Amino acid sequence: MALVHLNLEQRRFTDGAAEVEMEAGNVKQLIAKLEERYSGIGAILAESAVAINGEIINDPAYQPVPAGAEIYFVAKAAGG
Repeated sequence: MALVHLNLEQRRFTDGAAEVEMEAGNVKQLIAKLEERYSGIGAILAESAVAINGEIINDPAYQPVPAGAEIYFVAKAAGG
């Protein structure tokens, strides 16, 4: 299972839960499972970058979710 850390905006969908344990094969599956459990959160998470064990991934849909991973959904970085 991975530990998903949620920021204040995301917690409004989880009744204030700051962390959720979830098992998924990749980030896309993780978002789908979180949406199943917490209706409405999927749209916000799908537009985010993901940090998996401290590594930020801007296009994370098929990125594997390792067991024991710590996951953060963060605003995508803009560059120029």
